[in-house]
Amino acid sequence: MTSPAPAVAAHDLTKRYPGGVTALDGLSLTVAAGTVVGLLGPNGAGKSTTVKILTTLARPDAGTAMVAGRDVLRHPDRVRRAIGVVAQKSGADPVATGRENLLLQGRLYGLRGAALAARTAELLARFDLTQAAGRPVRTYSGGMQRRLDVALGLMHRPQVLFLDEPTTGLDPQARTAMWEEIGRLAGEEGLTILLTTHYLEEADRLAERIAIVDRGRVVAEGTPADLKGELRGDAVHVELAQAPDPVTAGLLRAALGEFAGVRDTVVDGRRVSARADDGPATVPHVLAALERQGAAVASVTVARPSLDDVYLRYAGRRFHEADTAPAPLPAAAAGGAR
Repeated sequence: MTSPAPAVAAHDLTKRYPGGVTALDGLSLTVAAGTVVGLLGPNGAGKSTTVKILTTLARPDAGTAMVAGRDVLRHPDRVRRAIGVVAQKSGADPVATGRENLLLQGRLYGLRGAALAARTAELLARFDLTQAAGRPVRTYSGGMQRRLDVALGLMHRPQVLFLDEPTTGLDPQARTAMWEEIGRLAGEEGLTILLTTHYLEEADRLAERIAIVDRGRVVAEGTPADLKGELRGDAVHVELAQAPDPVTAGLLRAALGEFAGVRDTVVDGRRVSARADDGPATVPHVLAALERQGAAVASVTVARPSLDDVYLRYAGRRFHEADTAPAPLPAAAAGGAR
C-alpha cells in the first residue's frame, strides 16, 4: 500500500535579496496531509519567505516545491485554488463590512447565489462574527480581524491552510481564542495547516510536528515531545554577573566539560547553559568550576528540557536572543525573510 503524497514538499529552496542577504539557504520541508506543522524560528530566520514561495507570491532562486500535488513554479494558478492563506498583515478591506469581505472572497473563487450566502453565514457563525457582520472591518478589534482573516482563507474550502504568524499583536485572551480555533480546524476538518510562529508556546501547543528554522535552513525537525526527549536529563542555566571574554568563555566550557554527565555546554553572553544527567546533583560542581575560573554567578536554575533548549542545541544560541535581534534585511527587501 503506497503512502499518500505529502501536502507540501519543498527541496533545497534558496532565496537571495539585493545586498547579499540570503533569506533561504537550501531549506527543505515535508508536510504530511492532514497534519499541523509549525515552522518555528526567530524573526529573520526565513519563515515568511518560505510561505511566500509556497503560496506563489515569490519565486525561489533555486530549489523545487510542490503544494497539494501542484508545482508552485509550473502551475501557480492551480496551487492558488488549492490553498488558503492568512498573512501577517490583514487582507480584509477595512471600509467594507465583514460580510461584504466574505462575499467578495467567495465570488473570487466562483461561488454564487445560495451556496455563497450559506458559506458566508456558516463562517460568520463559526468565528463568532454574526453580530458584527454589518460593521466596517475598521471597527473590529484585533482578535475579530484575525478571525475574519482565517474565515476569508477558508471560504473556498482549501486543502492546505497557511497561517503566517497568526497571533502576532494579539492580546493573551485573543491569542488563546485563536489557538482554540486552530485546534478545531485541525481536529474537526482534517485540514493540512502550515503554521509559522516565533512563539515557543504556540508551536508546542498547536503543532504535531515542528521544523526549527535558523538562518534560512531547517536545523531540526520532529514532534515537540521527540525534540525535547532527545535532550536527556536536565537543563542547567547559569546567569553570570558579567559576560566573560572569549578566552574565559572557552575556559568555562572546558571546565564544565570535565564533569561526567555534563554535555552541550554553551556560553552565550552572560548565560551559561548545559545538559546534565542529574541537574540538582550537578549544580554544586558547576558553581565550583565557575568560581575557580573567576566567574561570579548571579543565579542558577534547573529545568526539564524545553523548545528553547532544543533551539539552543541546534542553533547554538538562545531563542530569545535570536528573536530580538534585528532581521538582516535591507529596506528594499523588507518583509521577505521573517
